[in-house]
Amino acid sequence: MKSFLFIAYIIFLFLFLIFSYLFIDPNLAFLNNLYTGFAYNNRIYASFLYIVFILVFFIFYGIFYKLIQIKKTPIKDISLSIVASLAILIFSYPVFLSYDIFNYITTAKVLFFYHENPYIVMPIEFLGDPNLSFTHAANKIALYGPVWILLTGIPYIITFYSFIFTLFSFKLFISLFYILSIFLIFRITKNLFSVFLFSLNPLVVVEILVGGHNDIVMMAFVLLAFNYAINKKIIISVLFFVLSVLIKYATIFLLPVFVYLVYASIKRKKVNWGKIFYWSWVLMFSVFLFSFLREEIYPWYAVWFLVFTCLIPNRRIFLYISLAFSFGLLFRYVPFMISGTHAGLTPIIKSVVTFIPPSLVLAYFLVKKLWGKLYYQ
Repeated sequence: MKSFLFIAYIIFLFLFLIFSYLFIDPNLAFLNNLYTGFAYNNRIYASFLYIVFILVFFIFYGIFYKLIQIKKTPIKDISLSIVASLAILIFSYPVFLSYDIFNYITTAKVLFFYHENPYIVMPIEFLGDPNLSFTHAANKIALYGPVWILLTGIPYIITFYSFIFTLFSFKLFISLFYILSIFLIFRITKNLFSVFLFSLNPLVVVEILVGGHNDIVMMAFVLLAFNYAINKKIIISVLFFVLSVLIKYATIFLLPVFVYLVYASIKRKKVNWGKIFYWSWVLMFSVFLFSFLREEIYPWYAVWFLVFTCLIPNRRIFLYISLAFSFGLLFRYVPFMISGTHAGLTPIIKSVVTFIPPSLVLAYFLVKKLWGKLYYQ
């Protein structure tokens, strides 16, 4: 990788870091000295800047993709790009696109500070708690599995209940699972291209390193499960699978895969791992598509199938559909950024920007296939 390209990427990451702080919640007293109100008083400009940043993210991704394809990017350069993304964006403001990390912290506070059961007691019941002024969904009981709630005790307790330290310790804690996922992807595939596809995917970078979503924790445990299954340690594999399910539940849809792996282990059958990852992608992609039945399709849900995309990079249609969704989903935020409301045309526009890119990819493959049939007739 040319040094000027790496320097440009570093500068870009710093600019994105600064940009994230334009979205500080006005009710977040802990960071009120950094509040500018720019994103809320200049919605059009903020949205335009966001669009530019995402486009530039994908331009860098495309350049890196090309350099890897022509074998001009050694593993050291990919590693440096990953380290740079992590080291810089760990300090970004995580809540300019989603309030989930505030919910993680507040739920942890119910258990580890107030010593109440978060599956029974809602955060809003603690009147006067300073977190309530900026936490969304404070009127709900815990939304995630018990393993996640217990894990949150690690970043919550070690920061001695200081909100700022807690906020960034949560980001660091979640980023460790990003690193673990990268390590496991490489261990499973022995493929630098697979590592790159996942680790520097703009959606993964934005939703995990900036937004700090716990989906990466759930998927890291699934990768651990597959890693142990490949090494014929099926009991440990099943254990990690169960732990994954008890983080965010979505991976329960991989149950048929793990039932088959247990069966194959008992019968000493040879496992075709290409097919295992193929069906894992299909199952998690299906859950992603039908997540609107529960609430809506959130961009960070794409991490569920992107992990498996990287394990089968030779499935070109899966790869291009995954990348197209990565692109479209990050623009899903724009309608709300501009309008400031989730009502009206916002849901329709969000759906349009989400599904146009993958629809174009499918159309391309369909036309290519039809053209091939006509050509050889």
